[in-house]
Amino acid sequence: MTDQQANQTKKQKKKKKAQKLKARQPRGFVDRQASDIRATESMMAKIKEVYERYGFDPVETPMFEYTDALGKFLPDTDRPNAGVFSLQDDDEQWMSLRYDLTAPLARHFAQNINDLQTPYRTYRAGYVFRNEKPGPGRFRQFMQFDADTVGAPNPSADAEMCMMMADTMEALGIKRGDYVVRVNSRKILDGLMDYIGLSGDENEGRRLGILRSIDKLDRLGIDEVQKLLSFGRRDSSGDWTEGVRLKDYQLKTLSLFLTLQNAVMTGVWPSKFRRITRKISDEGDAPEIVYDFIEEDFNFDIEKEKEDQEKFGNATALVVHALGLDPNSDDWGSDKLGDASGALKVLRAVNELMALTLLCASSGYFKDRIIMDLTCVRGLEYYTGAVYECELTFPVINEKGQTVTFGSVAGGGRYDGLVKRFTGQDIPATGFSIGVSRLMTALKNLGKLETDDVLGPVVVCVMDRDDDSLAGYQQMVQEMRNAGIRAEMYQGNPKQFGKQLQYADRRGSPIAIIEGSQEREEGVVQVKDLVEGAKLAEEINDNKEWRESRPAQQTVKRENLLATVQKILAEQKAERDV
Repeated sequence: MTDQQANQTKKQKKKKKAQKLKARQPRGFVDRQASDIRATESMMAKIKEVYERYGFDPVETPMFEYTDALGKFLPDTDRPNAGVFSLQDDDEQWMSLRYDLTAPLARHFAQNINDLQTPYRTYRAGYVFRNEKPGPGRFRQFMQFDADTVGAPNPSADAEMCMMMADTMEALGIKRGDYVVRVNSRKILDGLMDYIGLSGDENEGRRLGILRSIDKLDRLGIDEVQKLLSFGRRDSSGDWTEGVRLKDYQLKTLSLFLTLQNAVMTGVWPSKFRRITRKISDEGDAPEIVYDFIEEDFNFDIEKEKEDQEKFGNATALVVHALGLDPNSDDWGSDKLGDASGALKVLRAVNELMALTLLCASSGYFKDRIIMDLTCVRGLEYYTGAVYECELTFPVINEKGQTVTFGSVAGGGRYDGLVKRFTGQDIPATGFSIGVSRLMTALKNLGKLETDDVLGPVVVCVMDRDDDSLAGYQQMVQEMRNAGIRAEMYQGNPKQFGKQLQYADRRGSPIAIIEGSQEREEGVVQVKDLVEGAKLAEEINDNKEWRESRPAQQTVKRENLLATVQKILAEQKAERDV
């Protein structure tokens, strides 16, 4: 071979090597192992039992829906395809992977409206997909477990969902004090938007921006949320998130609102509240927004609050007094941007919310389980009334080493307009969704996740490869399977017997069955207790002694194989249960 030919051959080999396919996952997706799958199934069985007890039935919808059926309700509208994964079918219709389980349910109900009994009470579990930026604990594919009632307009249906969330947490072993269900009404915030002059279709985007900013309050805190309500904020990685760009007087009202909620939750009424200010810095190569915070009087007057209680009711007085939302006051001045209708919406919504929480309390679900939280907004656009969220309140250490509250694991609300998109008629609906992976992480932190390893299979070793021997090994396996015992015949390369025992050990197998030609002639088999053998092996230091003693290995008649295996498994179980 000439030097030129040799170089050409090297180049071809190098090219082939460069073309070797690399095994890798797409970002934001994960593989799931057996222990994770089994733990998930165990947890979901407990959730399903609660849903069934409440009278809900299962239903299943496909992962793909026509894109227009899903609608555009996602928070991450800045992502390609409005936050969803989409493709065009051969008939040029766009289809998308579902981003939640609620929009497909609305389509399913509308399509089968004449055949379904209402109220339609259903639950379903499945994977959903988000075309968004992945990060730690933030995936593009994840599982949800939902429950919904379609065709029930009354607050009692919302109250039932909140109670069912609480019961689900306790069925999973999460005790009272480690969780709370927070309830609010989207109507309160809608009225507040009208009040600060953001009604109308032209302000739809800004209203959504406000809701999504407030939805991040528990994670970011009041100051950072105010930045999102202003020009925007830069996170710890340096990424800039564009803000809602509210005016100063709008920001002041919302700052009061956030301060009010904190006071309601803590019972501590501050004399001051923090309000954001901003300016443009000319320093550096490009203009930069610089934020500062100033403190203003909160002006909480006990006597005035008592008057408000008499006029508007106890709970409503908190909102009326702190925000000045009295449409009958004489000083309805120029600083009050909307007209009285926005304030009236807030007052009615607060009264509806109180009715819901009183329904829960009358069934024994008091403040230690279900509470009113004016900043619970939920991020999706389609909610129209009550919204609720289940938060786990125990402390955990985050990726930065900080001690934080675990946070939300489930949420939902009323979405009376979602089915109407298909039918043209009002169809009330309410429901909630559990984030399965996040809830599993919570249970693991609490030591409540059933992660016990499933017992490995009994392994029948293959000593001979002739047809009669293989048939005999398979008969052993089948006998044990018919008796309800996990068992398998070794299917790898049988040339090295040690590799077979090594395989059984790595599978967590409790027993190995050994039958060579000599045992077959004598009508016996070797039964090796791998659990006991591992314990005895720790006490033997000499390799020769270990080979001669063959710890925990016994010879039994072939016809006694099944009984011997059952006896050893029972003894192992009794020892595990101690």
